[in-house]
Amino acid sequence: MTATTAANEPSAAPGGHPQRWLILGVICLAQLTVLLDNTVLGVAIPSLTSELHASTADIQWMINAYSLVQSGLLLTAGNAADRYGRKKLLAAGLALFGLGSLAAGLADSTAQLIAARAGMGVGGALLMTTTLAVVMQIFDDSERVKAIALWATVSSLGFAAGPLVGGVLLDHFWWGMIFLINIPVALVGLVAVVKLVPESKNPQGERPDLVGALLSTVGMTAAVYAIITGPEHGWTSAGVLVPACVGVAVLAAFARWELHVPYPMLDMRFFRNQKFVGAVAGAILVMFGLGGSLFLLTQHLQFVLGYEPLEAGLRMAPLALTVVVLNLSGVGPRIVVKLGTPSAVAAGMTLVAAGLASIALVGGGTESSYWGMLLGLVLMGVGLAVSNPAMANAIMSAIPPERAGVGAGVNGTLAEFGNGLGVAVLGAVLNARFAALVTVTATSLPAALAAAGSDAERARVSDAFASGLQTSQMVGAIAVLTGGLLAAALLGRAERAEKATAHKTSVAA
Repeated sequence: MTATTAANEPSAAPGGHPQRWLILGVICLAQLTVLLDNTVLGVAIPSLTSELHASTADIQWMINAYSLVQSGLLLTAGNAADRYGRKKLLAAGLALFGLGSLAAGLADSTAQLIAARAGMGVGGALLMTTTLAVVMQIFDDSERVKAIALWATVSSLGFAAGPLVGGVLLDHFWWGMIFLINIPVALVGLVAVVKLVPESKNPQGERPDLVGALLSTVGMTAAVYAIITGPEHGWTSAGVLVPACVGVAVLAAFARWELHVPYPMLDMRFFRNQKFVGAVAGAILVMFGLGGSLFLLTQHLQFVLGYEPLEAGLRMAPLALTVVVLNLSGVGPRIVVKLGTPSAVAAGMTLVAAGLASIALVGGGTESSYWGMLLGLVLMGVGLAVSNPAMANAIMSAIPPERAGVGAGVNGTLAEFGNGLGVAVLGAVLNARFAALVTVTATSLPAALAAAGSDAERARVSDAFASGLQTSQMVGAIAVLTGGLLAAALLGRAERAEKATAHKTSVAA
């Protein structure tokens, strides 16, 4: 570290910043709000469908506009925070997120809501990258692990508790309140950041890779667009093949650019490390299965089983509660230590896959008992509590300590991509199955139910959606299980190679 860098990068005093736990509380509140918006929209789908006349593809884009913009900007936002000041970027993120939430809450068309969600994704990217950087700054070594564990627990809670929070709000207010509730949180967070968080920056840090951010965002958006519109337009139609080819070409250009640019957003050399590749593959596929599952289950609970938004949210809550209880009690990390990283990843992702399969086989039909879905949600929660700490540890230990921030950014980017891709792919699987089984022409399940002319026809529509849900959950289960076994194999091979190298070194010494 140069003298200039050291002067701008204050180290924590013994015990850390005197107001570190208060700052952590503010950071966790902001983090929770950002992550809730990944899943809170699910329970508002009936309201959005009826009040904004949103189709299934519209709903998917309302979700994906947020996650794709956020994932495309995560690494660039992290680099900008290092260079221009983490406090400044954290404050800017809160401001943008609040403004985007205001625009979303007041939107009166699907296009306006999608655009507002994209704006919220920009603020979310700034928040996601700077919150962990501030935690690393204000806590010393003796408390940093505990602080990061709490930060990670809030992250898990935020992702899984969205349906419950959304259900509570929609039980008392109109759909716009799920966005407007973010505004007071953003304001409180902004004041607290200005007053409490110390500034830190590294003027010698890497410059933002704007071209890389543009290429990755365009590439992922084009690819997911093709997946979303495939069932509607046909997989071999020009409207699907053209964006699919554009997506592949742009992502290939992104990879080539990152290999040659002096300050890459994504250092492609990381992918030569089997431990890193294994952990990243696991993180993507866990989020793939979880994101797609939550998106579809909230629709199933409301449209097919007839629950109100709050009732649907409460029935999704066991997933969040399982993750929080196991993480706060320390059970998840202890299991990782006892089993070792490869076995913990394999066990955790197998449990997530078993949860998805349970929903597909016994919890996803029109006549199914909720207990089958409950079993699946609990199994998924246990799997996440075990696999996520193991994969985070593997990613952070697979790269040099001086690049830890970049490694965290890569993990966040690809996890967000996995979530968006899960919504798109599993949604497309459900839509394809649904379209093959129903005879009415409609762009969404509510529209199909409205177009049905009799109770028997409405029952057939509900059965078709349930069949599509079961198929999509099974596809998700197979993907997560395959990813878990692949990740564990790569992690195990990397650990054996490290032990062999260490043994040779000790013998030579």
